[in-house]
Amino acid sequence: MAASNLNARALVSLPDKEFLCKEYVGKSLGDLPTPGFVVDRAVVASNCAAMHDSAKAWDANFRAHVKTHKTVEGTRMQLKSSSNTTHAVVVSTLMEAWHIVKSGLVEDGTVRDILYGVPVGLNKIADLAQLSDEIKPFDAELRLMVDNIAQLRALEAFDATHPRVSRWSVFVKVDQGMKRSGLVPSTSAMTDFLTTVLASTSISVYGFYCHSGNAYASKSVEEGSSYLSAELNAVNTVAAEALALLTRTPNVHQQPFVLSVGSTPSTHAACYDEVRAELKRVLNGTLELHAGNYPFNDLQQLATGMITPAQIAPYVVSQVISYYPGRNTEGGDEAMCDVGGIGMSRDTGPSGGFGEILDGAGVGWTLYKISQEHGVLRRIPGATGGIQIGDIIKIRCQHACLTAAAYPFYFVVDSSEGDADKVVDVWVAWKGW
Repeated sequence: MAASNLNARALVSLPDKEFLCKEYVGKSLGDLPTPGFVVDRAVVASNCAAMHDSAKAWDANFRAHVKTHKTVEGTRMQLKSSSNTTHAVVVSTLMEAWHIVKSGLVEDGTVRDILYGVPVGLNKIADLAQLSDEIKPFDAELRLMVDNIAQLRALEAFDATHPRVSRWSVFVKVDQGMKRSGLVPSTSAMTDFLTTVLASTSISVYGFYCHSGNAYASKSVEEGSSYLSAELNAVNTVAAEALALLTRTPNVHQQPFVLSVGSTPSTHAACYDEVRAELKRVLNGTLELHAGNYPFNDLQQLATGMITPAQIAPYVVSQVISYYPGRNTEGGDEAMCDVGGIGMSRDTGPSGGFGEILDGAGVGWTLYKISQEHGVLRRIPGATGGIQIGDIIKIRCQHACLTAAAYPFYFVVDSSEGDADKVVDVWVAWKGW
């Protein structure tokens, strides 16, 4: 079993926030280096409050995924909004978990529950054990995700040589049809796994977790709610089987089980009355919603029909660096900007293209083609907006999670403070794994 490499993450230096704030706070967007990633803090705050409202409407707990922004400031806003205060998070990387601890978010009580949100890698067990030990003095819990018996045996083998005071707290990952990870309910594979995990002397089952990433294909509230209902059915079915099996094993497991479901599109649907009726039936546990993209949102979320453009918090600032009159196949103009696939990601979405231009210069243009470090803009048919070399344009991204990942820090503006084009803060993002 590999030794812990957790503290080696301290060798990955982050930009100095104090220096960045001295350099950029007070400047306008036109004075910033391009490309740059800009976040409207007021929109993030509103989005976080709306998600807390959704969870309260369902009488559910909430677990915030930090993978989109990967920042101290964003985590605080997700957990403490104008609507509610919660304390549970999901991380996708050990680096995220390490920074949550080292930044003081656990010590000050902001974060009390961390889920490492992918099936546990065998070479990460020692790191996770160290992380768990570090947060225990603050009455915080680390939870793992499991979906294979080999993971259970590895955790047991680690415990045999590194005795622990408490059992590993785990979510069993459930697959409701996405086929990314997890086990399918009502199958022999799930029954075998439940029998094994419930009998393990190293593990306490905390609950059952399902994520419908395929909900991003939703085009309406009704579609989004159908994905959430499918997730809820899946975890509820597995929890019922687990409860039946518990009659044959010592009960050292969380009771009631936690049923964790959601994605940004499906949890946006959760605030509608049509979906709330789902809770009228009996659940085999307590409900928890989880989501991650929602503080930022993006064009993919807009395409679901469950948010408005005003709920998209980030955009990329870029400069127009060249212009090509009449070049496209329909005789229209094209232009080049200084952001490409690295700075926008190569993700597209139902709206097509790799980004859309916001207010000001470039309205009516789309980022329709990208290379590594530059992109080609094309005027949308019928649009009248013009651009010229040297213009600074604002580009909404298709997928905020991947676009944000390209930038070591974010320029923060706040539209609630009057001047939406003035930098008021800089957020430094956690990078690496």
